[in-house]
Amino acid sequence: QVQLVESGGGLVQPGSSLRLSCALAGSTLDNYAIRWYRQAPGKEREGISCLSNFDDSIYYADSVQGRFTASRDNAKNMVHLEMINLRPEDTAVYYCAAGESCHFYRLGRGNKYWGKGTQVTVSS
Repeated sequence: QVQLVESGGGLVQPGSSLRLSCALAGSTLDNYAIRWYRQAPGKEREGISCLSNFDDSIYYADSVQGRFTASRDNAKNMVHLEMINLRPEDTAVYYCAAGESCHFYRLGRGNKYWGKGTQVTVSS
């Protein structure tokens, strides 16, 4: 059974950095595009990044472009999301999900498996 487990969330001050991790069990990264989402209180879930399983492409939403960097560690079957210059508006529960591709990830479509999420709070 495929499972995703996020880790690395926490409470940080504005301008700080944080690295989230997503561990994939029950399959390998070659089989899935790993997507990152976040959901802030009272807001819709937002697709913020996707790592393609077909090539080295990594996609980002405009809201995080230039501040967030996604990467994969095939040896550990994990993906990471490096976040720098965090802002209060980045406060959300962050989720990773697995899908067959990055198509429509921004629309939240095509997700087959989800992690339970990790809380990121940016506050002074």
